[in-house]
Amino acid sequence: MKRREFLSLGALGAAATTFPMGMGHAETKPVATKANIVIVGAGAAGTTMANRLNQRLEGARITIIDPRTTHLYQPGLSLVATGLKPADYITSDEERWLPEGVNWIREPVAAIDAESRIVATESGAAISYDWLVLAPGLVLDYDAIDGFSRDLIGSNGVGALYGGPDDAARTWQAARKFTEEGGTGIFTRPETEMKCAGAPLKHTFLIDDIGRRAGNAGRMNMIYAAPQASLFGVPIVAEKVRMLFEDRGVETMMQRRLVAIEPGAKRAVFAVDGGFEELDYDYIHVIPPQRAPDFIRRSGLSWAERWQDQGWVEVDPATLRHLRYPEIFALGDVAGVPKGKTAASVKWQAPVVEDHLVSAIAGLEATQFYDGYTSCPLITRVGRAMLVEFDYHNNLTPSFPGIIAPLEELWTSWLMKEIALKATYNAMLRGRA
Repeated sequence: MKRREFLSLGALGAAATTFPMGMGHAETKPVATKANIVIVGAGAAGTTMANRLNQRLEGARITIIDPRTTHLYQPGLSLVATGLKPADYITSDEERWLPEGVNWIREPVAAIDAESRIVATESGAAISYDWLVLAPGLVLDYDAIDGFSRDLIGSNGVGALYGGPDDAARTWQAARKFTEEGGTGIFTRPETEMKCAGAPLKHTFLIDDIGRRAGNAGRMNMIYAAPQASLFGVPIVAEKVRMLFEDRGVETMMQRRLVAIEPGAKRAVFAVDGGFEELDYDYIHVIPPQRAPDFIRRSGLSWAERWQDQGWVEVDPATLRHLRYPEIFALGDVAGVPKGKTAASVKWQAPVVEDHLVSAIAGLEATQFYDGYTSCPLITRVGRAMLVEFDYHNNLTPSFPGIIAPLEELWTSWLMKEIALKATYNAMLRGRA
């Protein structure tokens, strides 16, 4: 064990409740109000907001709308997809996390009328609101890739971990065969914005490491193919990943967008330089384009100038408040901000939305602002990770400066992912972190 890693163990216990560093509740008296607040989405962002607002407001009517009854701990998907955790590691009962007194409507949302302040469900119910918090997550646009369907996952060398625990477990079936038999593995990412941009890199690193541990490094041809010109949105992190890929023999094929697969022939088709390029594979990991849900894109609440085909909600990046409808906030994956589609981002976004919403109800001036904080425990091999934290301006923002170096492959950073992150996530859901 390196001396730095040994010393950083002293911070690990504290990190279990504070990583990544965020803002809990101030010791303030609950605000009395009859406000009617609707939260769309019961994922990490929506559940966190329901708990925080329930604790801060007295007398408010809080309604959360989401048909899902199973909560997914999405940061664990990459571990399930590499055989390091079972599928049930990431699932729990959503009812366990929601506070008493919150009205839960278990239906899909069909439409939002921001002018009339109405949310319509698929059954035809119309729910009015004084304040609206949008946290429905995003949708995976598998149909944008010709030849792909979710029933392919786990067979014929096809993996796609994003869809949930079953997809992640079936991804490991296909990936394990590749690590045991070798061949050409292609690891992709989409051209759109995406949740946890480090996930395709983690999967690439882990599959490479697992194959090496099995003694098959010489039989595996690893290719990382992406539409971007850079491996990561933060330049200093991108350079570190480039160096690690070079050291481990992972070939990079940049500015290539996956448009189709031919599963029978095990062939991938990429759009490149105005044409197309075909590449045969033994294993391919597909991350589809990602967009806001259709009801968001039809609502008139999306950015008109930016991300036109993706539909992210038009919010002030510092306050997460809608630029045209001040009674609407958005956070989590659906928020139209330059960075912030991770659970760690939600941990920093939720106190900001709470502060601005509660302050508006109470007639006070809000004091908290979101600076784009995003955290990615970037796993580089089994038992090692880099704890990468950054803001809107690509500044590294380490929570433990001098103890955990953000660009070093450390065992303690791996433990953050293994131990501290889920404990912090659960505390966040409860509105306590």
